[in-house]
Amino acid sequence: MTNNHEARTPSGEPSGTPSGSTTNPQITLRSPAELADALPYMLGFHPTDSLVMVAVHGEGGRFGGRLRVGIPTNRAEWEDTARQVAECLVRGSERRGGKPDGIVIFLCQDPRDDDSGQRVMTRLRPLAQGVRLACGALDVPVLEALCLSGGRYWSYCCPDERCCPAEGNPLALAGTSVMAAAATFAGLQVRGSLKEIEGRLAPLRGAAAEEMEGALDRAAAALMPKILDGTTREEIGAGTVALARSLMRRMTLAPPAEGGPRADDWDDALLGHDEAAALILGLQDREIRDIAAEWMEGEEAAPALRLWRALARRCVGVYAEHAAPPLTLAGWVSWSTGDEPTARIALGMALRADADYRFAQLLHHACSEGIDPEGLRHCLREERRRREPRRKRPVAAVRPPGRRKRPARRAPRSTAGSDQ
Repeated sequence: MTNNHEARTPSGEPSGTPSGSTTNPQITLRSPAELADALPYMLGFHPTDSLVMVAVHGEGGRFGGRLRVGIPTNRAEWEDTARQVAECLVRGSERRGGKPDGIVIFLCQDPRDDDSGQRVMTRLRPLAQGVRLACGALDVPVLEALCLSGGRYWSYCCPDERCCPAEGNPLALAGTSVMAAAATFAGLQVRGSLKEIEGRLAPLRGAAAEEMEGALDRAAAALMPKILDGTTREEIGAGTVALARSLMRRMTLAPPAEGGPRADDWDDALLGHDEAAALILGLQDREIRDIAAEWMEGEEAAPALRLWRALARRCVGVYAEHAAPPLTLAGWVSWSTGDEPTARIALGMALRADADYRFAQLLHHACSEGIDPEGLRHCLREERRRREPRRKRPVAAVRPPGRRKRPARRAPRSTAGSDQ
C-alpha cells in the first residue's frame, strides 16, 4: 500500500503533514506489521482506547481519509458505533473525491490490571466484526482489521497461524522501522499518546480542584456587584485582557525546563487560583475570546498556549463546561502553529465540554477538512490592526451568577451579547 500523508480525514484525527507542508512521502507498506507501525505516524500520536479507520483508494492502495473515535465502554453501543463510523468515513470520502476502494481498521486498547493483550483482542472481536459488516453493507471491503494491545498486534482477517499466531506478533521497536525513518526524514512527529495529550488538558483533581472550585465561586460572586455598581462590559473585558497579557508575560519570563507533565506543573505553580478564576470567567465572553485568539503566532503563541492549557486544567467541578473557551483557544494556537494532532484533540475536548460551542465547532470542522489556517490568521491580524476604543455600554442584560445545584454561586456562561 502507498501512504499519502497529505490526505485529510473527514472527521476524527489528522494526517501527519502540518498544514501548508509540501512534504508528500510515498511509502509502501507490505504487511500487517508495517501497517501497525505506520498508525501513529498517520495520526501524529499513539491512539489509546480508539477505533481508527483509514480509507484506501486505487490499485496502489493510496491512503485517504481517516477517522478516530473512542471505543465505547458499553458493548450495547458497538453496533450503532460501527454503523455510524462506516457511514461517516465512506460518505465523507465520497464528498471529497471518491468512494474508498477499501478500508483498514485498527482497534487500539491496552490491557488493564490482570488483563492481557490477547484477551483484549478477543473482547474487541465483535466490534471489529461489526465494523466489517457495516462497511460491507456500503459496498466497501475491509482489507485488514488489526488489534493493537500490550505491544503486540493481531489480525482479525488472517486465519493463518503461521503468520498470525494466537499470541500475536510484537510491534516494531519505536524508531526502528522504514516508516519511522521516512517520517523522520519528512519532519513528521509522533506527539506521545492520546492519553498523554488529553492529560495535559484535563481538569485538576484532589485538593487543588477543591481550592480552584472555591476560587471560581468567589470570582462569580464578585462579578455581580461590579455590574450593579455600573461597571461596563468594556471595562470588565479590558481587565480580562490585561490580566491575560500579564500572565503571558509571567510565563514568558519563566520558561519551563522541559515539555510534558513537569512543564504543566511548572505553569500551574505560576498561576494563582483567583487569577485563573477571573480569567476563565472573562473568556466566556465572545469578544474577549476573539481578542485572545489573536495571540496565535510569533512570540505570543507559546506563552498563550501554556496559559490556555493551564486554564483548561482549572475548569473543575460544576465549572467543567467553562473549559470550552480555553480548550478551543489551545486548539486554535496548536493548529495555527502546525500541530494538527494536538489541535484536533483539544477541539474535540472543547466540544465534549460544550457541544454547542460554535467557535470550537467551526475550528474542528475546518481543521478536519484540511483548510489552511492562514485565512483566519489574516482576519484576526486585520481586526487587531483596526480595533479602536469603542463607546462604553452597560451590561444590563448579564444574567446573575448562579450554579445549577447552588444557584447563588454559579458563574455566568457569558456576558451580555456574547455567543459561541
